[in-house]
Amino acid sequence: MEVILLERVGRLGQMGDVVRVKDGYARNFLLPQGKALRATDSNRKTFESQRVQLEARNLELKGEAEAVAGRLEGQTFVSIRQAGDTGQLYGSVSTRDIAEAVSAGGFSVERRQVLLDKPIKALGLHEVRVALHPEVNVKVTINVARSTDEAERQARGEDVTLIREELPEIETYSEDQGEGAVPPGLGDQPDV
Repeated sequence: MEVILLERVGRLGQMGDVVRVKDGYARNFLLPQGKALRATDSNRKTFESQRVQLEARNLELKGEAEAVAGRLEGQTFVSIRQAGDTGQLYGSVSTRDIAEAVSAGGFSVERRQVLLDKPIKALGLHEVRVALHPEVNVKVTINVARSTDEAERQARGEDVTLIREELPEIETYSEDQGEGAVPPGLGDQPDV
């Protein structure tokens, strides 16, 4: 199906481009979201008559997104999750969780604006992209921790997944100790 794009769509084209897409993508995403129109003669005329208003609106939205991007870029948000000793989460941090954390930080972000390449399944600091506008992306850091104290330690650069165990010192046995020398720990055993 051929459609006329009403805004920039990643990996597809710019506003006003006539592109060929799969029918399901057009029917289920582009058309309902208002990102495109079917490429019919009447829609082409309608688009050309409204092109100036659409471009002006796009520039206005882009300007607002860039203003928010200036404040949001590089921010760190904390997400508290349960995890094992090795740092593996019991579950994962989803786009919804990230959007809620960013919104709690004072920014209005929807779940579909969070661009997550792979699910977050471990403790630590993770960089995540947020698309404020089709042409404006920012990176934020999500600090996934088991507690706020642990989040502060991670922010300072500490590795909270290390398990610190103190092992008793082991005496070493060398062949140089002479004939009849007993390796440490074996002298207490009865002869058989």
